[in-house]
Amino acid sequence: MMGRSSGDSQQSIVGGLGADEAKLMRRRAAGPRPHRIGRRSVLKTGLAWTACAIAAPLPIRARGEQPVKIGMVEPLTGVYAALAEGEIAGARLAIDEINHDGGILGRETQLLVADSGNDIMAGVEKTRRLIDQDQVDFIAGNVNSAVALAMTQVTAEKRKLQIVTGGHTDEITGSRCSWNVFRICKSTTMEANAIAVTLIEELGAKWYFLTPDYVYGHALQSAFELKLREHGGAWAGDILPLGSVDYSQALTNAEAFNPNVLINLMAGEDQVNSLTQIASFGLAQNIAVGGALFELETILSVPNPARTGWWTMEWWWNQPDVAHIKAFDAAIRTRTGRAASARNWFGYAGIRTLAQIANQEKSLDAVALARALQGYTLPADISLDPNPTSFRKADNELASTVLVGEVHPARADPFDLFTVRALVKGEQAAGPDSETVCRLAFPS
Repeated sequence: MMGRSSGDSQQSIVGGLGADEAKLMRRRAAGPRPHRIGRRSVLKTGLAWTACAIAAPLPIRARGEQPVKIGMVEPLTGVYAALAEGEIAGARLAIDEINHDGGILGRETQLLVADSGNDIMAGVEKTRRLIDQDQVDFIAGNVNSAVALAMTQVTAEKRKLQIVTGGHTDEITGSRCSWNVFRICKSTTMEANAIAVTLIEELGAKWYFLTPDYVYGHALQSAFELKLREHGGAWAGDILPLGSVDYSQALTNAEAFNPNVLINLMAGEDQVNSLTQIASFGLAQNIAVGGALFELETILSVPNPARTGWWTMEWWWNQPDVAHIKAFDAAIRTRTGRAASARNWFGYAGIRTLAQIANQEKSLDAVALARALQGYTLPADISLDPNPTSFRKADNELASTVLVGEVHPARADPFDLFTVRALVKGEQAAGPDSETVCRLAFPS
């Protein structure tokens, strides 16, 4: 139990596409469309390693050369499997587009996927194997923050450029940042900064936390606590291991505390189980529910009574004024049968960015590419963002927009489950460069 303090949120998607988006959509449709990895098929094939070479429908100038290989390490088994599958689906779409447009440096590009579960040692081992045995040129992943952080030590040692797609803990672009590591998803501080004041103003400043017991959960709760202290709030909470099934004791504790808001910081299947039990116990009728992330994959897995509260989205498919989003959403729906999620975008943007910067610099050298990425603004067809989106020079964090809003049962479109109430610019959520504890040092 954490200590308490008193002072201290299907209709046709082709119609309405502009000429540029229609062209992009046709390009995305031109390549082969491999099915997304399902958990059962993954387990049946012994998923430890899956090499996914995507054929290129357009000529590759240097077909006889060694392909450019991107290794992706993700928890394809365990409580974060659905989120990992989302990132890989986006990455596969990116690979198809890259090869359709001529590959990287005129060479075919391949995606090699390894399963880390939620195990740090497995993540480190798979990362080393991808680099040493499979000779990948880049590394991407991981949903699990602790695994993603451990992977950065390997990639720094091996001097490989790494894109962290979905691990949120502050340390990755904070106290343990590295010259070669860039992050697509937000930090925990960005998430808390984007929504904490809204939760306090809309619902009150007495909170009860449900927090996963690893680096992501601890960092996120700490970021929220900082905001509560600033507003004279009070809090208590339970810290629960990954894979928890029974939340009855934690929910009994929460009800006894009588908070204004039950802050759910769980993720993946843990969030599904906890929110389903919150709804079945009837707590949501008397206590508001909210938090940082409530992702599309998770919303789709909970009953309607659990689709409630104020949350953040790191990306959302229904932004009609943002260029290229309709085409991207259409391509993902064709592949997965559902709307595009933030996880799809994480994987897509990460892999597209690697190709973009390598082709721009005409190099695979990690140091040269890392220097080029600092301060780099993503093209609109990669950022899919209402605001200009760049990697911060101070810490290699992508300063993309955070969407704050309310989750609700589906409307006309079965994936219309979130209404955006506010857009928070990435720079605002991250805070000034002067406050970062990251100290980047490039190798000589």
